[in-house]
Amino acid sequence: MPRSTEQLRHDALRIWRAGVEAVDSRRLVREAFRVDGRRLHVGDASIELDSIGRIAVVGAGKAGAGMAAAVEAILGDDLLAEKQVAGWVNVPAGCERRLARIHLHPARPAGVNEPTPAGVAGAESILGLVESLQAGDLCLCLISGGGSALMPAPAEGITLDDKLAVTRHLSSSGANIEQLNAVRKQLSRIKGGGLARACRAGRLLTLIISDVLGDPLDVIASGPTAPDTSTPQIALDVLRTFDARRAGIDARVFDYLEQKGRQPDAQRACQVTNQIIGGNPTAVDAAGAAAERLGYRPAIAAATESEGLAEDVGRELAQKALRMRSARGPDCLVSGGEPVVRLIEPARRGLGGRNQQLVLAALQTLRAAGGAERIALLSGGTDGEDGPTDAAGAVLDAGLLAAAEAHRLDPADYLRRNDAYRFFEPLGGLIVTGPTHTNVCDLRVVVVDQDG
Repeated sequence: MPRSTEQLRHDALRIWRAGVEAVDSRRLVREAFRVDGRRLHVGDASIELDSIGRIAVVGAGKAGAGMAAAVEAILGDDLLAEKQVAGWVNVPAGCERRLARIHLHPARPAGVNEPTPAGVAGAESILGLVESLQAGDLCLCLISGGGSALMPAPAEGITLDDKLAVTRHLSSSGANIEQLNAVRKQLSRIKGGGLARACRAGRLLTLIISDVLGDPLDVIASGPTAPDTSTPQIALDVLRTFDARRAGIDARVFDYLEQKGRQPDAQRACQVTNQIIGGNPTAVDAAGAAAERLGYRPAIAAATESEGLAEDVGRELAQKALRMRSARGPDCLVSGGEPVVRLIEPARRGLGGRNQQLVLAALQTLRAAGGAERIALLSGGTDGEDGPTDAAGAVLDAGLLAAAEAHRLDPADYLRRNDAYRFFEPLGGLIVTGPTHTNVCDLRVVVVDQDG
């Protein structure tokens, strides 16, 4: 039976939401963390509770509130008291709530994915807590996407403004997450294994919800408890690749990295276990299963490395949608990834994010090919945030494309100005969810009603 435009759009959104629900932070923690009698099971590790003194819980990320709440619920009141559980987790403003033992600290405003002085203060509290532990204690670290910006601890001699200038320059120049984190780690006391080196507990267990393609431990939230594969020289090479000195980055950043490269690496004192409990493939697989339940024949793909520009990914998705519509085989494509956006100068820049930019580029391609009849296509960030906006992403279908034509909106103009939000807003094409308390990169869904 043919599917209407409204049905295709409804199904695409339902499939996307199923993927996001599968990476709910509380669900993922419950699957990885449990108490069985007098044993504590964390991922693949099993620990006698009687061998543990205090338990400290620290961390940062967009999923931090849900992860911390799940930890307290699993431990229960008796263990929270017995093990003198105390904790500090940095989260975006609006995600904090009152928990029994773990303090949720608003480290940045919602929709502002940059480090702030409040984040620095929270990072200092985290460092102070892990430094207060002893060899018989256990430290549980909760890490998720966004943790890098939420837990800033600039290196000695480097200011927060220095780090902001570096990050803004690299982001606007098209640097990918690996390049960004290579620099941020080398300019931090907490990233690049710095939290593990500061921890004085006998054991440090980290639960990680990954927002980085391929799940490299040293890149997720800039790897606060992971071995660091970056070096000061790699960071310098990234800065030179993007001409940071000419862009006005302070000379003390380069001086610090050059001096650090001549010093021996610090060693960590505690035993560290890092456990990934969810990531982009988790959401993609769940969305694919939801598509099957709705009667589609989905193809699924989760990227394992950076994808390039959002516009290129969007145009490729549009071409795939056109081919699926006219051929036998899959009538749904679920994909995951995280492209980048090259921003124009602030004076001309509009409002949007990489998912909105991606969908707008797809719309431009479909418009040039004759329209989006029997196609719905969407892309959204699983964290509910897309750039500095309140939207997770955007969705298009034939009705939206017709409305854009009626309003005489030129997609090329909005793409040039990074202004996709204002293109989709009057057309009802934005996906607005609010914070989802998780973050595993982006999730895209294409559904078609095939010929014949």
